[in-house]
Amino acid sequence: MELSQPEPNEGPRKDVIIINRRSFFAVLLGLVTAGVGTLLAIPVLRYILYPLNAITGEKGWSSVGKMTEFTNLRQPIRKMITVTQLDGWRKVVTQQTVFVTHGAKGKPQVLSAICPHLGCNLAWHKKQNEFVCPCHGGRFSPTGQHVYGPPPRGMDPLPSKIAGGELIVHFEYFREDVPNREVLS
Repeated sequence: MELSQPEPNEGPRKDVIIINRRSFFAVLLGLVTAGVGTLLAIPVLRYILYPLNAITGEKGWSSVGKMTEFTNLRQPIRKMITVTQLDGWRKVVTQQTVFVTHGAKGKPQVLSAICPHLGCNLAWHKKQNEFVCPCHGGRFSPTGQHVYGPPPRGMDPLPSKIAGGELIVHFEYFREDVPNREVLS
């Protein structure tokens, strides 16, 4: 392999890049297009990735009321609670009905007012001393045990705790018309 020697009158060889007006504007147009594409991609990526990066605290716990309301329970008390759910990109706030009854060891127990048969709202009948489903005639004891009718199980108890002198509950939805409790959300 031979190395070529420069001619004495040529001097060292240099690579020369010639930039004319057309190539300058082509490069400039390419840079502007890449910048605009990046600016448009940022909000789209944030929208797509938001549910993965969202930080949720202890959501889902709703206040039922002050503990002083539930110290001497003679019969179930019907209460409305506000349930907040974070579902991907949206926040859903709904009102749900629960019943507070006398549970084990003197602590209040919170029961879902949704019938485990087909999802109708249960009502407390004071004269009959039981919960009654208006749709198909299912009946439940004051503690939520199944007494009569088509429901395959008793009323669904909800997780609850006492915090700061208040009874709070974590509302859950259960699969309907199955003998075992299956939490849906």
